[in-house]
Amino acid sequence: MATVILVRHGRSTANATGLLAGRSEGVSLDQVGRDQAALAGQRLSAVPLVAVVSSPLERCQQTAQFILDRQTAPPYAPIDPELVECDYGQWQGRPLSELATEDLWKVVQSQPSAATFPGGESLAVMQARAVAAVRRHDAAFESEHGPSAMWAAVSHGDIIKSILADALGMHLDMFQRINVGPSSISIVRYGTAQPSVYAINTDAGDLSWLAQGAHSGDAPVGGGAGHQTSGTTSA
Repeated sequence: MATVILVRHGRSTANATGLLAGRSEGVSLDQVGRDQAALAGQRLSAVPLVAVVSSPLERCQQTAQFILDRQTAPPYAPIDPELVECDYGQWQGRPLSELATEDLWKVVQSQPSAATFPGGESLAVMQARAVAAVRRHDAAFESEHGPSAMWAAVSHGDIIKSILADALGMHLDMFQRINVGPSSISIVRYGTAQPSVYAINTDAGDLSWLAQGAHSGDAPVGGGAGHQTSGTTSA
């Protein structure tokens, strides 16, 4: 089975100032975000990616480029509009501190499956399109490159949280329990029976173990032996 590496974009100028950027144009990485994206690219340099698929928004494309720059062989690098940020409608561009006073904020926090942004999309629709896109790409890359194929999807916080919730078998109403920080890396393998989640919200650590090859689609009873990193030695 193929492996998808979910990468959130680095910190943006809107993140740094407490604005809900949404799909606003001209929102780029700030210096902290560029440093975060560079670290993500460094971590993934040990992983031979067949593709880096990005949201069309600038902050994601910038983050994707840091990943692409550290790959030995240039991977396929398409833009997928289905991985774009949630359409927050009339909430877009407003301060989070102001939005937190609105009644809808409580719905977004406690019952996101019932939340629809005024003039925008619902979180349920957002999740459906994002999960469908990731599963479609994953199946295509596995078909073309085999079960050991690894690829990255560079997207946004709520998008990645919703994909992880689906992979974990969680109802969308629980997706706010998942944290996905700027330039964090999460890892999912979709099997024939069920997905396996290997990492959530990591911002440090060796990822060379991903290059060791395909894994069984069955969950190891008892937890298994785990994986070896490049710093692990055998007796």
